[in-house]
Amino acid sequence: MVRQIQVSKRAAEMNYAIREVAVPAAQLAKQGKKLCMLNIGDPNKWDFETPGYFKAALRKAVDHTDNGYGDSEGNPEFRQAIVDREYEKHGVHIDYEKVFVTSGVGEAINILMGALVENGDEILLPGPGYPSYHQYVNFYGGTHKAYRLIEEEEWEPDIDMMRARITDRTKAIVVINPNNPTGAVFSEKILRQIGDLAAEYELPVISDEIYDKITDKPFFSMSRLPSDVSRIIFNGFSKVNLMPGWRVGYMYVMDEQGMLNQIVDGMKKQLRARICPNVPCQWAAQASLQGPQDYITDMNRRLHDRAEFSYERLNEIPGISTNRTEGAFYMFPKVELNGIWKTDKDFVMDLMKEEGVVLVHGSGFDPEFGQGHFRTITLPRIEILANAYDKLERFMIRHRA
Repeated sequence: MVRQIQVSKRAAEMNYAIREVAVPAAQLAKQGKKLCMLNIGDPNKWDFETPGYFKAALRKAVDHTDNGYGDSEGNPEFRQAIVDREYEKHGVHIDYEKVFVTSGVGEAINILMGALVENGDEILLPGPGYPSYHQYVNFYGGTHKAYRLIEEEEWEPDIDMMRARITDRTKAIVVINPNNPTGAVFSEKILRQIGDLAAEYELPVISDEIYDKITDKPFFSMSRLPSDVSRIIFNGFSKVNLMPGWRVGYMYVMDEQGMLNQIVDGMKKQLRARICPNVPCQWAAQASLQGPQDYITDMNRRLHDRAEFSYERLNEIPGISTNRTEGAFYMFPKVELNGIWKTDKDFVMDLMKEEGVVLVHGSGFDPEFGQGHFRTITLPRIEILANAYDKLERFMIRHRA
């Protein structure tokens, strides 16, 4: 018998819900089941295309760079372009020396939590929220504590709960705005209240702003908070810039008080260990910041129309209700399980098997505040969404009869 090497507990317990549902979906596809994949926020899988001048810049970069290793913290010219773009968007001056290029925001989360979290530390996360955060907090021996996003108040954060869940082990507060999975865009008032709370307890704010230009309402960046709040801002090129497969992201640190000096040093050590981010893709991503941005207007127009259709259609289905999407390209409807399904994951799995519509169970975004929901995307054309929601309605009527 071949010896079995035991997997580490931290790896065995990882469970990234968005991709986990793709595993049974792939099995169904092999059996000939036709699927509508509404589980992954990849605009390029639908009718959104990387602008041509981005692609041309990448081809040129491959031909004109030496294709060797680059700077561990990111190409200097690219980092300066990020500084310039953040000033253009938000009117803020950020320190070039504290801008770090990563392989998507996913690597930024990993690197930050690797530098920040020790065994027993706690990180406040939005519930529901993007699952990579609690996965990496747990991976490094920490504990994620969720604060509620209030569904009845357009998914605004519950500041009172946030305050109540701060302990002497709390290391940081995470904000995801525009929010994945709810599609909410938080108000400036509530974000400033979070900043005030962070300053009061001397906690840094980690703000994920990768959808910052995909909104139906004004967006307030946490980079605009007062200097007494230490911040780490995440952003990237997968969503707004339509380059999900290129894996280019960045983070920057705003920390005038020096609270995060040791964390920054720890992140730099990890950045050096991973060698460098993709060099040609950085040149192309820089071009995407400095060239025409009119494609974003067209993208937002199409997403708005599809989100409005989804809002109207989903609320017509028995047992389903949802808030409007204000940003990003997600919606987080509530489903009445009514004892028909024990969990929202059972609901999602049955829908997949019977109708071929692939959604993500809400509890995968937080077991406390995501349960009884599912996440869908608003990226497909309206006729595709209509077909999927017709199947969902048929499924709900059949099981509620």
